[in-house]
Amino acid sequence: MKTPKRIQPLVEEGLIDAVMRQLMSGKEATVYVVRCGDDIRCAKVYKEANQRSFHQAVAYQEGRRVKNSRQARAMEKGTRFGKKMAEEVWQNAEVDALYRLAAAGVRVPTPYVCFEGVLLMELVTDAEGNAAPRLNDVEFTHEKALQFHTRLLREVVLMLCAGVIHGDLSEYNILVDEHGPVIIDLPQAIDAAGSSVAASMLERDVSNLANFFGTFAPELIGSQYGQEIWNLYQAGTLTPDLPLTGKVPAPTAPVDVDAVISEIESARLEEEDRIRRQMEMQN
Repeated sequence: MKTPKRIQPLVEEGLIDAVMRQLMSGKEATVYVVRCGDDIRCAKVYKEANQRSFHQAVAYQEGRRVKNSRQARAMEKGTRFGKKMAEEVWQNAEVDALYRLAAAGVRVPTPYVCFEGVLLMELVTDAEGNAAPRLNDVEFTHEKALQFHTRLLREVVLMLCAGVIHGDLSEYNILVDEHGPVIIDLPQAIDAAGSSVAASMLERDVSNLANFFGTFAPELIGSQYGQEIWNLYQAGTLTPDLPLTGKVPAPTAPVDVDAVISEIESARLEEEDRIRRQMEMQN
């Protein structure tokens, strides 16, 4: 196929030899299957901010910093240069998370390079060498659903032990290769120690897993694995092999009203951001 304009710089630099086909187009990027020498990989081309339906909400940006003070000021003011820097921070977040998680033993695609807004990485395949299916395209029995749920909870725990929360985990950004689940799509990854909404994001990720697998194993619906994992993390006792029960004792301490108000305010700001971007796209 014809080389997309955004990928052309990688071809000119000798990083990609040929673009074979488009693999998928999502809310944040378009992914192509490419040939690099004798290897078949994939190139993730990030969409421009005004083309993405996934909004860079305040909750996802919290804790992300740039070392250069000039760049930081430009990002805060929203200048043209600042917007360019914000895009680079957004894209580099995925690369950084992939390297960090791979080192921690999390099953993620191997990243190779991010150049001119294009992330070149491993193409995850099934046993026949075809592009691996997403989790939502796989058929599950009751037993297999419980097995996959347990495996993915361990991946979530491994991520958290590495200080990372996916932030948008669901059956749509988990691939299944011949060895099991592989977690993808991490530009919105959250620093567990640097975000005030880390707990709620983790619980949402884990709830998404329970709701999906609960279709095949109803006993997972209403489980409290997310809260249990976060409590263990805060207590400093969380390890990848620690058995989980999915149950949390009823709280006896007074409700933290300030924390509740903060979470409501974060949700309000996120919704305002979504509406603003929707209006900008319509105009």
